[in-house]
Amino acid sequence: MAALAAMPLMAAGHPAIPAGTEIAIRLGQTISSATAKSGDKFAATLARDLVVEGKTIGKKGAPVEGRVAEAVASGRLSKPGVLKLALTSVNHVPVSTGLVVREGESHKSRNVKSAAGGGAVGAIIGAIAGGGKGAAIGAGAGAAAGTAGAAATGKKDVEYKAETVLRFTTN
Repeated sequence: MAALAAMPLMAAGHPAIPAGTEIAIRLGQTISSATAKSGDKFAATLARDLVVEGKTIGKKGAPVEGRVAEAVASGRLSKPGVLKLALTSVNHVPVSTGLVVREGESHKSRNVKSAAGGGAVGAIIGAIAGGGKGAAIGAGAGAAAGTAGAAATGKKDVEYKAETVLRFTTN
């Protein structure tokens, strides 16, 4: 009890949340790298009671606020999406946390496969239609089509869906 009494008081008489405390939250909305901007705020609730040194700081369902520390939308052929989130308050008590980070998958493997697959199919069709010269032309056309297909479908944005439980650790 002496340790709790020695902790600095924060808003509404709550003790500070010590560094290293895990806070589990449930998102109130979907957050996507395609639409979020760095600095955006988000709302959430505690996914379970937050207890510090035997004292309940917040009950499950208590309000939580956070911010998008970084949001990068995916490019079509490069640069996968990135989302970095941090908490700013728990049950109206200011808090500083580490980031929860999600990055999209790399485009490289899929882009190479699309171009190579398109090139192989084009070469087969070209060989059937026009022999060796047709195969070469078909391979080039197929590779171009595969790359275009990768560009058309290539965004690799990331998102956290509403109701997702995330775990943050206080600084």
